[in-house]
Amino acid sequence: MGMTMTQKILARHAGESAVKAGQLIKARLDLVLGNDITTPVAIKEFNKVGAKEIFDRNKVAIVPDHFTPNKDIKSAQQCKFVREFARKMEVKNYFEIGQMGIEHALIPEKGLAVCGDVIIGADSHTCTYGALGAFSTGVGSTDMAAGMATGEAWFKVPPAIKFVLDGKLPEWVSGKDVILHIIGMIGVDGALYKSMEFAGRSVGELSMDDRFTISNMAIEAGAKNGIFSVDEKTVDYIEKHSKRKYSVYKADEDAEYEKIIHIDLSEIRPTVAFPHIPENTRTIDEVGNIEIDQVVIGSCTNGRISDLRAAAGVLKGRKVDRNVRTIIFPATQHIYLEALREGLIEIFIEAGAIVSTPTCGPCLGGHMGILAEGERAVSTTNRNFVGRMGHVKSEVYLASPAVAAASAVMGRIASPEEVVK
Repeated sequence: MGMTMTQKILARHAGESAVKAGQLIKARLDLVLGNDITTPVAIKEFNKVGAKEIFDRNKVAIVPDHFTPNKDIKSAQQCKFVREFARKMEVKNYFEIGQMGIEHALIPEKGLAVCGDVIIGADSHTCTYGALGAFSTGVGSTDMAAGMATGEAWFKVPPAIKFVLDGKLPEWVSGKDVILHIIGMIGVDGALYKSMEFAGRSVGELSMDDRFTISNMAIEAGAKNGIFSVDEKTVDYIEKHSKRKYSVYKADEDAEYEKIIHIDLSEIRPTVAFPHIPENTRTIDEVGNIEIDQVVIGSCTNGRISDLRAAAGVLKGRKVDRNVRTIIFPATQHIYLEALREGLIEIFIEAGAIVSTPTCGPCLGGHMGILAEGERAVSTTNRNFVGRMGHVKSEVYLASPAVAAASAVMGRIASPEEVVK
C-alpha cells in the first residue's frame, strides 16, 4: 500500500523506507517553535532535564506575540524570561516588537518553513505550514522542550482524509469560507488525529493566503495536521521567501485514506460559525438579523495582505456603524507596511476603524479588544468557544474578512454583496 504526503514526509525524517497509520516513530525536526505563553513552560522543562544548549540555534524560533506589546507586569516578566533564554541560547530566529508578527504568519514570511519539513510548535495552529506542503503540528510545552534539546520528536503516524477540490470560488468567497464549510460538514472531531490532505485540480484556484487559512484551521476539525499538494504557487512562494532547500512529496496513487470527500468550491457561500463552536455554521443567507458590538479583522488565520485588501474593498468610501468597534490587526510588520504603502491603512482609518500593531491579543481574549458581558463580535479569528474573546456571556461569530467588514458597516452580520453593489 502506498503512502500519503504526510506519511512520506514522516518516513523520510524517521529514516524509514515506509510508515503506516498508527505506527510510533521518532523523527528529526526542521523547526521547533514557541511563543510567549508556551515557551516559559518549555524553558523550565528544558532546564529541569539538565539541557545546556539547544540542538541547533537556526532551527528554534521564538515569537512573543500573544500578550505583546506587554499588556501588564506579569506578561512583561514572562517575555523577559523568554528573551533572556533566547539571548543565552543564541536563538537566531527570535522576533520581538519591531521585527515581529503573529507567529504563524511570520514563520512562512521569514522563509523558515518549506515543503517537506517536519515542524512542531507549542501552539495548536502550527498546522498552518501544511499550506506549503510541510508536516507541521501543535504540541505541548514539554514536547517543545524535548525538541529544543534533542531536535527530535515522537509521533504516531496519522491516518488521512483526502479532500478533493473542484470548481472555482465565487466572488466574496475565500479560504475562510471553505474551511468553515468543511468544519460545518464534518464537525470539530471529524478529523480527530488525522491528516487532512487537500488535493484536486482546483487547489491551483486557491491563493497561498487561502491555503494558509485552511491549513490553520485544520485543528478546529480535530486534525493532527492539514497539508496541501505542492504546485507552482507553492514553489513560487517558497522561492520568494526562503533560501532553504526543499523537498516535494506527492501522495502515492494507491495511498490509503479513511475517507475521500469531494468539495465543489463553486457551491460555497460566505459562511459564518455561530457561538460557541466552529462547526455551528450557517451560510450568510441563513444568518438572520444579528446585531453586533465589535469586529476584529486579523489574527494568524486572516491577517495577511489579501485579507486586508478584501476588507478594504468593502470599507472604501464607507463608514463603520457608530456602535461597532472595528479593530484591524495586520499579521506582521511587513504586511502592515504593505498595507500602508497600498493606502489600505488610510481606508481603514477613514472608515472609522483602528489599526493595531501585530498581536494575537484579541483572539484569545488577552488584550486589545476584550468583550464585555452580552456583547457580540464578528471575528476573522479561529475559535469561538465560551469566553474565548472575553466575558463568558459574550458571543463570537467567525467569518471571513469580507463578511467582517460588511458587518462593521451594517452594524449586524451582513454579506459584502449587501454593501458593495
